[in-house]
This record gives sequence, C-alpha cells and structure tokens, in this order.
Amino acid sequence: MTDTSPAATLDIIAIGNALVDVLSAAPDEFIAAEGLTRGAMQLIDADRATTLYGKMGPGKEISGGSAGNTVAGAAMMGARCAFIGQVAADQLGEVFVHDLQSQGIAFTVPPRAADVPTGRCLVLVSPDGQRTMNTYLGAAQFLPETALDEAQIASAKVLLLEGYLWDPLEPRAAMKAAIGMARKAGRQVALGVSAVFCILGHHADFTALIDDGQIDILFANDEELIALAGLDDFEAALAALAAKLPLLVVTRGAEGAIAIAKGERFEVSAEPVDHVVDTTGAGDLFSAGYLAGHVHGRPVADCLRMGAVAAAEVIGHYGARPEQDLKALVAATLG
Repeated sequence: MTDTSPAATLDIIAIGNALVDVLSAAPDEFIAAEGLTRGAMQLIDADRATTLYGKMGPGKEISGGSAGNTVAGAAMMGARCAFIGQVAADQLGEVFVHDLQSQGIAFTVPPRAADVPTGRCLVLVSPDGQRTMNTYLGAAQFLPETALDEAQIASAKVLLLEGYLWDPLEPRAAMKAAIGMARKAGRQVALGVSAVFCILGHHADFTALIDDGQIDILFANDEELIALAGLDDFEAALAALAAKLPLLVVTRGAEGAIAIAKGERFEVSAEPVDHVVDTTGAGDLFSAGYLAGHVHGRPVADCLRMGAVAAAEVIGHYGARPEQDLKALVAATLG
C-alpha cells in the first residue's frame, strides 16, 4: 500500500493492552506446582491474579503490554509515537501513563473508574530467562471505540495493532474502526499476532484481515507463523503468508529473523548476548527496532538489524522496557 496522504505528524500509533508487568524470579518447580505451562502466556481472572501474586517472591513493577513496549522502544530510537489503551484511575494506571508520557509518547485516553483496576501481567522468570506470563486484563479489556481520535490515527504513518487485545469484544470493535480510519487516510496497518492462542481463537478474523488486504505489515514468531498458515512446515508457512502480505517479519529467537518484502527475502542473525536474564518483550522490542527503521525509510536489512539490537538489549535485564540508549546501540552497530 502506497502512503499518499498528507505529511504525517506521528510515525507510529499503537493500540494495545495497557498493563503493568510484575516480574519475579521463580524456579520451574514453582511454575509446575501452580499448574502453569512454562514459557506460555495465559489470561487469568481477578481472583487468580490475587492468589498468584500472593505466592510470588519479591517482584519488580515495570510498565508493559506488547504494543506499549514496542512504542516505548521505537520512541527511544527517534520515532514519534502515540498509544491508545485503557487504564483505570488507580496507582498502576498512573504509573503506566507516566512511563509513556515521560518518553514523549502521546497518551490521551481518559482513565475509567477504578471499579475494574488497571491490568497487570504477573511474569514468572525461570533461571534461564524464560518467562511464564499470567495476564489479568482489567480495565484494558474495556477500551471503547469512543477512545479513538480519527485525526490522530490519520496523522500516523503506521497503525500498530496488538493481537492480544483482539479477544475482548469492545477493543476488537475499536481496532476494526481504527483500521478503517487508517486506510481511509492512506496509512499502513501493522498487526502483531502476539501468541498462538490468539491465533487459534481468532484464526478466521486474522486470516480475513490478511486476505482482504487490510494488513500491510505482519509480525509473528515461527510458532505463530505456522499456526496462522495452518501448515506444519516453516518454509511452506512462510511462503504462503508472504504471498499475501506486502511485508512479513518473522522472529526465530536465537536463530535471528526473516523479512519478506514484496517477495524479496532478507535474514539477520540474533545479536550476541552475554547472559539472557529475561526474555519478556523480546518480540515487542524487535518490532520496535524494525518499525523505527521502517518509518524512517531505512532498507529492510537495516530494519532487521535494528530489531535484533533492540531485542538483545531487552533480554539482558528484567522487564520489557529498554534500559540502555537504543539509539546509541543502533548507531554503534549500523554506523
């Protein structure tokens, strides 16, 4: 899709879960005893969130949410960003909003009453850095279509949608409306499918969006790619989806990443990491690096390397928000 709209005042506007991550180290024995699947993400209710939080060890609170992590990383690399999500009028909501606005990321959605609290993700980090996520969506699942500012969406080069938020009805309707606003303005629409369970629950919707030409950029990991294509072979799945998309970006963990842009294939190796501390947000930050390059017109190969640099930074410490200067890291890598 060619961007023929007036000059953009934003680079990326993202719609996603407004969550605060609570991270705690946990042995695999604890994860098994709680009946959790190591390395997976599951949605939990308020009671389960309270019980599990009470059993966790000392934690660290850091703003999170997949799309929120992506715009946070992209903003650090010079992209002009905005975020649309729903928080409650409570302490965690204030933390989330402050963390975004302190980076210059526009966030204008009013908080809702705290009868439903701000969402949180309880992240259990295994000794090898693998994370098991337990998400209580809270207020995030009640993002209304009225929260959208059509002029703001039309002003951004790329609208990024978070697959996790496709599950609840209200934000799903909001995201469908946002797609229409972005396409009416001639902007690009990117979708991060987020997790296999999101794909399995909404396979028909995601496939229809792709088949109907509503998605310009798709972000997935290798397992998500296979689930979305409905094929067992990675290369076959890659070819099947790449034929339907202007740009497909697939991460493969330690094996790096692949992008197929208008039929041309590009690959990048993973950046070396001295010690993997916590893999939370690796995919989110890869998307951040890629999009930061993309909106500034950099070649696909550069975008992939920027994604790899950002992902490597975030897995070297707890939490899904960068701690080092990503712009400096990218400059040191790409020159």
